[in-house]
Amino acid sequence: MTVIDRFENDIAVLETDSGITEVKREYLPEYAKEGDVLVFSGDGWTVDSEATEQRKERIRELMKRLIKHE
Repeated sequence: MTVIDRFENDIAVLETDSGITEVKREYLPEYAKEGDVLVFSGDGWTVDSEATEQRKERIRELMKRLIKHE
């Protein structure tokens, strides 16, 4: 899985299964934002909206469990 960790000027810092990598922001869709799950194909990078939403939901559930145990 590849996720946008952050943007640093014109560079996108991506978290991948094998570590951190950087790509020029211009290679990503204009609407891509931090936390989006990306897929690379022969046509370039695209945002996987379904995987992004699933990831966000998983994080929300984890946060709820953490807050419950405080």
